[in-house]
Amino acid sequence: MDVDLMLLVIYTARLEECRAFYSELGFTLAPEQHGSGPLHYSTRFSRTTLCEFYPASDRSPATGPGLRLSLTLRPHPASPSPLPPGDHTLTDPDGRRLLLSLPASG
Repeated sequence: MDVDLMLLVIYTARLEECRAFYSELGFTLAPEQHGSGPLHYSTRFSRTTLCEFYPASDRSPATGPGLRLSLTLRPHPASPSPLPPGDHTLTDPDGRRLLLSLPASG
């Protein structure tokens, strides 16, 4: 079986803190709002994968710290990463572990 991840939605009670955290790592988070829905942020992980950060609510509780993300981040030369090449384990504002691998350029 061949599977492509198309959408990852993360609900957070700390929307602006998460936006700042992921933006500082080099993610481009665009504000979005569909109709009368809540303001949220989205970023493309790849051509086929969209990640969205939505505010948590009674209907959609926060995605807890049990979610772990493991990503390879290839910074664009115009927006270098604040982290050096290598593997990094970070914790986002909601306590989720983020495993980032930044390959050496060249």
